[in-house]
Amino acid sequence: MMSWLAYALLAAVAAAATAVLAKIGVDAMPANLATALRTTFILPLVWILVVARGETYALKTASAQSLVFLALSAVATGISWLAYFKALQLAPVSHVAPIDKLSLPLTIALAAVVLGEPLSVKLICGVALMVLGAMLTLS
Repeated sequence: MMSWLAYALLAAVAAAATAVLAKIGVDAMPANLATALRTTFILPLVWILVVARGETYALKTASAQSLVFLALSAVATGISWLAYFKALQLAPVSHVAPIDKLSLPLTIALAAVVLGEPLSVKLICGVALMVLGAMLTLS
């Protein structure tokens, strides 16, 4: 079983590949269509994984609250993907990806406010350096 860190690193590597592959993919079509196609490709892959792991049982016990928040998360994901693909059409990956990663400080702030997750000086300093790094990529 992989640790949370291994999954997080895998996510980072996949996100890096996504940016470069998406830039190539949106070159010859509208960004919204590219996003729709990407979503279409993802959906069966995820359902295959869920069925293969026998996780469909949890549908019976899913709460209304879980479903509402997953739906809201899906809306946010859709907005994010649509905006990201449009940004990739308009600018180099080396500009878009760092700005997209500014979701990090926003996520940490939301997690602190909504979920009550603690903020430490070390965490705040690390995030500040990441934000500075993202800003430096624009000059």
